[in-house]
Parts: sequence; C-alpha cells; structure tokens
Amino acid sequence: MQIGVNKQRIIRTGFEVVKVVDGDGLIVRNIFNHNEEEIRLYGIDAPEIKPCAKLIQDERETHLPGSLLITLGYKSFGFLRKTVLPGTLITIIQEQGNMNDKYGRTLAYILLPDGRSINEIMLKNGFAKPYEKVSCSKIAEYQAISLKAKGRKRGLFKEIHSF
Repeated sequence: MQIGVNKQRIIRTGFEVVKVVDGDGLIVRNIFNHNEEEIRLYGIDAPEIKPCAKLIQDERETHLPGSLLITLGYKSFGFLRKTVLPGTLITIIQEQGNMNDKYGRTLAYILLPDGRSINEIMLKNGFAKPYEKVSCSKIAEYQAISLKAKGRKRGLFKEIHSF
C-alpha cells in the first residue's frame, strides 16, 4: 500500500489481531497495554452475516434476497479469517479527521507484516466492494481494483454480477 501525502495519516504499530468480526471488521489488541478496539476497514464493504438494518438497505440496493447476501457475507468472513489469523501482528493506518465511524469503531487501513493491505486483499479477491458512504482517500483506486476482480469473476463475483 502506498501512503500518499495528500491526506495526513496516523500510523500505529504494536497491534495483534484478536478475531475477525465479519468480512470488513476485526478486533485488535495493543500488545503493550492490552487494550482492544474494533476496526472497520476503510473504503470497503462486505455483505452482512446477520439480519440488521444494513442488510435491508443492501437488499433494496442490490435487488438480492437477504438470505443470499448473508450466505455471501459468510464467504467474505471466511476468506478474511483465513487471511488474518489471530495473533497476526498488524499496522493500523488512519486518515486524520476521519478516524471513527458513527458506531465508534476505529476506521483503518490494516497492513500485514509483509506490507500488504487487508483492505486491498479483500477487494482484489472479490470478497468486498468499494464503500463510498464513509470518506476514504483511496476510493478511486479501490473502485479500479474491484472492477478488475469483477471482470475476472473473483470471489463473490463468481456467483453474482454485483453485490
């Protein structure tokens, strides 16, 4: 992941993955003070894994039944769980001025020890789509990555045209 200079970034190290919550969320722990926080991945959205207001909204927007969206959500969740195992050391990158969502979760790009971005991995493999409803400076890049995954019928795009 390239860190641009257009937007001020905050880089936080010394975190490990505790668990994957769903296809676009994680619980992480600070390895020094053991405080945990929930991370919502910037710029991506995976289908929901349980009934909620967002699932109803997604049904309206995609014209797909909630049961199918939940099935796809579990596929995204499974892919992320295989990609990021508990105990994996990660780096958190945040955009100043856009650090939490409306639910109080930390918004972040997550980097693996080898420098790969989890956000981008989910998009490249077709298990998430770009999410424009929360500000993200990489959204144009994420749209291009997702379009390639869709064209190659990667991940969820094997089963449906869009979600």
